[in-house]
Amino acid sequence: MPSNYVRLGVNIDHIATIRNARGGIHPDPVAGAWEAIKAGADGITAHLREDRRHINDDDLNRLQMLCKSENIPLNMEMAATQEMLDIALALKPQAICIVPERRQERTTEGGLDVKGKHNVLAPIINELNNNGSRVSLFIEAKYEQINAASQTAAKVVEFHTGSYAKALDDGEISLANQLILNFKKSAKVANKLGLEVHFGHGLNYDNVEMVAAIPQCAELNIGHFIIGESIFSGLGQSINRMRTLVEDSRVKI
Repeated sequence: MPSNYVRLGVNIDHIATIRNARGGIHPDPVAGAWEAIKAGADGITAHLREDRRHINDDDLNRLQMLCKSENIPLNMEMAATQEMLDIALALKPQAICIVPERRQERTTEGGLDVKGKHNVLAPIINELNNNGSRVSLFIEAKYEQINAASQTAAKVVEFHTGSYAKALDDGEISLANQLILNFKKSAKVANKLGLEVHFGHGLNYDNVEMVAAIPQCAELNIGHFIIGESIFSGLGQSINRMRTLVEDSRVKI
């Protein structure tokens, strides 16, 4: 891939959300992952939550089989718990993103406190790293968290873009611009500390370009919006339009 290419990871969790709303086996998130791969997704992301509210263990195993057969990375999102560690060690996905998790939240809210939970996270990261999975930490774009991440065996940080997305949704353009400036500064710091930089959460057609244009951005992980938009235009078209916006943003650098 060219050096300014931004990988697009597609999170298929909410295909499972629709399935689980009624029960049964349809729609199948693995079939959705296959459609995403055919449309050009560079990776598939799936979050196995403790309460199995969307993706379940069988989904995850089948996703790993699909991704291995297509030579596409599966990015497993997980909380830093013993149960999830055991599952991840057995599954051996190519990539793992450790995220904060609370049962009462609708979706992942905020980033990991890597600084405050270093003693908990470090041994988990070491085990996953030694097992052959590339580890990412989902964090806020703050120096103390970036620095703490660099003192672990994690190779990647994924900056939480939820506050930026909400600022634009609320019409707070000045705040959104300030957050983009912070992302740019934080991405430079992370790169200097040897970390690859990803972004994700709340990204859509209207807000993705400013994030994708950040020179250090190596990967975007987008799920809820793409899956929702696919109801109207189809999954392939939704991914293709997102890919076009991302690529256009890089031309402007």
